[in-house]
Amino acid sequence: MRILITGVSGFVGSVLAHRLHADGHELHGLTRDPRRVDPELPVEVHVGDARSGAGLEDALAGAEVAYYLIHAMEPTAGGVGFAVRERQGAERFALAAAEAGVRRIVYLGAIAPRGQRVSPHLRSRQAVEGVLLGAIPDSVVLRASIIIGARSRSFAFLVRLVERLPVLALPSWREHRTQPLDERDMLEYLTRAATRPVGGRTLDIAGPDTLSYGAMIERLADIMLVRRPALRLGFSLTPVASVVAARIAGEELALAGPLMESLETDLLADDRDARAMLGVRLHGYQAAVEHALREWELRQPLRAR
Repeated sequence: MRILITGVSGFVGSVLAHRLHADGHELHGLTRDPRRVDPELPVEVHVGDARSGAGLEDALAGAEVAYYLIHAMEPTAGGVGFAVRERQGAERFALAAAEAGVRRIVYLGAIAPRGQRVSPHLRSRQAVEGVLLGAIPDSVVLRASIIIGARSRSFAFLVRLVERLPVLALPSWREHRTQPLDERDMLEYLTRAATRPVGGRTLDIAGPDTLSYGAMIERLADIMLVRRPALRLGFSLTPVASVVAARIAGEELALAGPLMESLETDLLADDRDARAMLGVRLHGYQAAVEHALREWELRQPLRAR
């Protein structure tokens, strides 16, 4: 099958390319900057941009399935906010995909809180879902919480905080819960979503363990063999804390801000349909973190060790 992977230079796109190649698919990748694409990836690289539409016709030609892995997390450019840019990109891409005869788009989105305030970034993800499903009804949306993987920026953000903070300051959001997902299980879900009869659906995907954010961070520190005293605070100053955390972790505020904002509520999945229809065997949090840290140390040492 001919498949297009957008965002092929990023974490999810690059690891997905290797997984799909193992199944014998013909792979093409779309990127704005080919210099950022691993030259060893088994893909034919196309230079293009979803928002402007440049390069889409060529990249989508003959594709049966397209993975839409584009998120506008970078700082606002030209006065246009991320939500507008995300919607423009999704609309342009969906139209081009429909015109090219693509039968399914697979989109990796984010779990939204139930019955609680939805952050601007999560609202934007939901708007993209609607655009893609509206253009090609057989498309599939997979919603996930934090992905545990060596190249996951969200996971790396947490690792850096554990490494660099002498005290683990855990604000009031520490009691909220989520279901972190192993990178390997995410890849299985994405791969199976391309071919299984699940079109026209939005499916939550999640790991088997439900953890509070405080427990998740403290267990991460234990697995890293780092001893850090925990300071449990009775308040949460997310706008200020995200700036400080971004500087400590060496990460862009454009990622740290939305990530920490998402900690303000439970992000729990109802993944019964995904498990029943896609049949992925799941790794627990401990196994996910240990696997991610092993891969991390193949590329660079963990300073805390």
